[in-house]
Parts: sequence; structure tokens; C-alpha cells
Amino acid sequence: MAEVVLKSVSKVFPGNVQAVNEASIEVKDKEFLVLVGPSGCGKSTTLRMVAGLEEITEGEIYIDGMLVNDIPPKDRDIAMVFQNYALYPHMTVYKNMAFGLKLRRFPKKEIDERVREAASILGIEELLDRKPKALSGGQRQRVAVGRAIVRKPKVFLFDEPLSNLDAKLRVQMRAELQKLHTRLQSTVVYVTHDQVEAMTMGDRIVVMRDGNILQVDDPLTLYDHPVNRFVAGFIGSPPMNFIDGEVVRRNGGIYFREGTESSESAFSVKLPERVAAKAEPHVGTVVTLGVRPDDIHDREFAQDADPETVVRTTVDVVEPMGAEIILYLSAGAASLVARVDVHTKAKELQSIDMVFDMEKAHLFEKESEVAIT
Repeated sequence: MAEVVLKSVSKVFPGNVQAVNEASIEVKDKEFLVLVGPSGCGKSTTLRMVAGLEEITEGEIYIDGMLVNDIPPKDRDIAMVFQNYALYPHMTVYKNMAFGLKLRRFPKKEIDERVREAASILGIEELLDRKPKALSGGQRQRVAVGRAIVRKPKVFLFDEPLSNLDAKLRVQMRAELQKLHTRLQSTVVYVTHDQVEAMTMGDRIVVMRDGNILQVDDPLTLYDHPVNRFVAGFIGSPPMNFIDGEVVRRNGGIYFREGTESSESAFSVKLPERVAAKAEPHVGTVVTLGVRPDDIHDREFAQDADPETVVRTTVDVVEPMGAEIILYLSAGAASLVARVDVHTKAKELQSIDMVFDMEKAHLFEKESEVAIT
């Protein structure tokens, strides 16, 4: 397998549309790297530039140490799996998987060995004589992956390969692709808009927005230490709660006060030492508090909580999820989501005390949205 290196790669479409802006990424050998972001952020364009399907405006791309800017896709030793699978409807599964090798004039015996080996890995041996119209979505996805495997490329590129599958099959195929990566020990660059896919599959994740790379980190670092408000809100489900307010000094401590001096405040919470130390230079300024739904607890199940981290809220909606309850809450101008114990007694329209785990809270600058803590 091989490393993939992008050095200040940019793509500008006609009309001066900046799709990708000076992207620099190092994909390690045998790494599973995920590009994630909202629609139009430039992730698929970045992947297509690596594949050679999109011309680079500026920058350099290296695969296995070789500069590939001017090398055509067929000579880059990569294999790409697309969202629509792109199977030939008139060919059997066997012929679909063998087609690329046949074009490259591989011996028939080697083609047969590679196709049957890939089919065995993917568990589709019994499908080799079928045509795509006789396959389910998951089976077609496996065939598309098998067509890539037979090539034995240096790098696998996946462009939202699971987006056409239903929710249950998507979960199953996520696990299948992870097992396949472990077995093949391959270098993978994977594009998705689904942050759950990114978190569960990637060794590292590249978060993109408007053609720019915002953060590159392993999943837990992205979750616990986002560099700005966008990353914090994009990673995690349900997404992080954001509350505007002021950092204030009171009773010898540093507090976050919901709202501003010109508006009536519904609550304030004390910042623990770790957060307060970084928030102190912002005393008197408007900031954004970020608290994940997992870090807001029903006080009934957090009796030992610091009273200065308790917030009185109103329950708007209760969503039973089986193993947990999702609460939609209001507190002043703030709308909150909390993931709480399934045994909560919270009812719609009632008032309830909730505890904010401020040790895990985040603060962001209001204007720049850069993380303070």
C-alpha cells in the first residue's frame, strides 16, 4: 500500500468558484482517512483530484512518493468506488469484477483467481452468475467493492458508497468495510457527509467546510477538543447545544451568564477551574457556551452535583428511544437537547432541574467561533 500526500491543493471552477482551498493532507500507509463535511464543502472534489478525475488548479499530489499531477487516472494505481456503484447492467457479477483486469490484459487464469478470491472475501461467490438487476442494494455495493479489490491497488477511494442504502444496511456495511480494511491492510480515503459514518470508521477524520480544512484528528479528539464551533456542532449526534451569553466574575469565581446585560438572564453556571482559567481573559464579553446532550443530566440522577451548575428548564418534547430518553428543553432564550436516563420522570410542559457537566463544557468566541476551551 502507499501514502497519499496533498500539498496546498486547490481547485477553482469557471466563474472563480473556489471548490477546494489549499488543502494539505497526509494519508498514512494503511490508514483509513475520512473526509467529512456538508454538501458542497469540497470533499468529493478533493477525492476526484486524488483519483485524477478532476484537474488540479494549484498544488501537488503524491501517491507512494510519486508526483501524480500529470499522470492519468489509469496509471495512478488507485481504485475508486462511487455512490451509484457504476456496474454494467448487461454483464454478470463475474464479468463486472473481471472487466478492469481484462482491459489491462491480465492472463485469464490470474483474472479468475483474483475474482474468486475477492468474491470469497466479500461472501458473494453464489452471485457471480447474476446480473446487477437481480441483486439487492447491499449486494451491488459488495460487487462494486469487489471490482476494486481485484485490482489490488495502492489506494482505495470511496465516494459516499453507502448513501443509497437503507439505515439498517448502512450500519451493516460500515462494519463490513471496516473488517475488509483490517483484512486487506489497505490505504483508504473515504468521503461521506454522515458524521456517524466518519466517527465509527475513520482512523482520522478531515472536517471540511466551504473548501477549507478546519481540523484533522482522530474521532475522539475531534469530539472532545473541536477547534471551532462548526466542528463542535458537526461532530456528535444529537449535535452540541450552543448558548450565547457573557463571561462574568462573581463571588470570587468565573461564571457563564445566559443572555446579555441588556436582556433578562434565565440562568448562570459556574465554570470549573480548567475552563475558568481560559475564560478569564474574556470576562465582560459575549461568548458561546457549548454543552453536549450527553453532558446535561436530570438532577434526580445527579444528586451530588454542584448547585451552581443546576439549570431550571421547561420540558418541550420527550422522545423515548428505548435505551435512553431525548429531552427537548427551554431555558430563557436557549433551546437545549439532553440525552438522559431512560427512567427519568420528565413530562412535557413541566419544569425540571438539569445539571450541566461544566468540566466537559466548551466556550467559543462569538464572532470568530474559535474555541476558547
